[in-house]
Amino acid sequence: MLDEDRLFPLESRARDIARTLYATVRSLPIVSPHGHTDPRWYAENEPFPDPAQLFVTPDHYVFRMLCSQGIALTDLGVPRVDGESTEQDGRRIWRLFAENYHLFRGTPCRLWLDHSFEAVFGLKERLSAKTADYYYDHISDCLARPEFRPRALYDRFNIEVIATTESPLDDLRWHEMIRQSGWGGRVVTAYRPDSVVDPEFGNFRGNVERFGELAGTDATTWKGYLEAHRTRRAFFKCYGATSSDHGHATARTENLSQAEAAALFAKALAGRMSPEEADAFRGHMLTEMARMSLEDGLVLQIHPGSWRNHSAEVMGRHGRDKGFDIPTRTDYVRALKPLLDAVGMRPELTVIVFTLDETSYARELAPLAGAYPALKLGPAWWFFDSAEGMRRYRELTTETAGFYNTVGFNDDTRAFCSIPARHDVARRIDCAYLATLVADGRLDEDEAGEVAIDLAYRLAKQAYRL
Repeated sequence: MLDEDRLFPLESRARDIARTLYATVRSLPIVSPHGHTDPRWYAENEPFPDPAQLFVTPDHYVFRMLCSQGIALTDLGVPRVDGESTEQDGRRIWRLFAENYHLFRGTPCRLWLDHSFEAVFGLKERLSAKTADYYYDHISDCLARPEFRPRALYDRFNIEVIATTESPLDDLRWHEMIRQSGWGGRVVTAYRPDSVVDPEFGNFRGNVERFGELAGTDATTWKGYLEAHRTRRAFFKCYGATSSDHGHATARTENLSQAEAAALFAKALAGRMSPEEADAFRGHMLTEMARMSLEDGLVLQIHPGSWRNHSAEVMGRHGRDKGFDIPTRTDYVRALKPLLDAVGMRPELTVIVFTLDETSYARELAPLAGAYPALKLGPAWWFFDSAEGMRRYRELTTETAGFYNTVGFNDDTRAFCSIPARHDVARRIDCAYLATLVADGRLDEDEAGEVAIDLAYRLAKQAYRL
């Protein structure tokens, strides 16, 4: 199913250069500095339940496409918030998926899935209604073997380090179990404080109160609230955290006085905050988090620009993060200025900014990252984690920010078996782009070889302090 020259240039000289570059990076270890795989997998090291639970039910990339064609999420086994039953027969879910596999033609999902089926499970024939049961039986048989358990796959995928993402309310028990197990794999956490930073997050006051309990302080006071963040960040660092992660609706930052921030915080706890005030509070907390990063060294990631849980019906039935997050227009020049005025010239700080608004790459983000020492550009993300998205990213950012104000690649996935596939796509696209620069005389081939390794491996380790 996999063309050995997939994603390489069509022009023969550039294709030959891309092949040579790719040969130097294809087997490099995987550094996965940001993602959403479940640390429980590595802690318990139990077999994955069945093919549907591995590939379909937990992967919003997969089930959102099926949902777009009228297939109910309940028929794909996606849990309901009210506890009502959903389809539990893995084979029935798999057959439904296989019957509709044609929907993924031309999408990045198709590349990832075919790579997983062939490279991980040795399947050579395309998935379809005809091959559904063969696939299901073959993958099920594989999953029963020790070499397909999470830790064995971690080793097989040549993962050097992988970061999961946890709420500050998480006790990190699975990370503690990993630590106690004696296993040599490196699984670190990342600090994702949205539940106690976003006043519009459900049960915000209750979350803050619990936050304070975990930190051993009264987090309902402004001073205690900031201290709770410092305490929990330190706790996360004990489990390997090198970054914090912030998924705000906008890129807005603020640098308010402590009195103004305390007043907004009090309104948030009282539930009396307008949407404008909530956005201002989130914006101020990004600047507070940046200042804390100067103290404790955590890299600050900003993932803005998604209208989260756009479908009220799906949110009400299935809860958060069920494939209905939609990109929005995002301003960065004005939005980031308060934070950059406060800390942007500090080279010891790393702020990594992502976008779901590609129009901002050349106009705003590349010029900002090409000037401010603290600012770096995250890779093509989420909806643009695709061959075309990665190519556009390089074309729109390199001319102003270069390669070294970017941070390599991260796969940002919940789908474990897609990790090597996603990194392979990124490596192929970067080698293809570098090959065109060599072919048209803008880069020497030895330089392209160095950059290829940097993009595939070194920059992520460096940017995320891994």
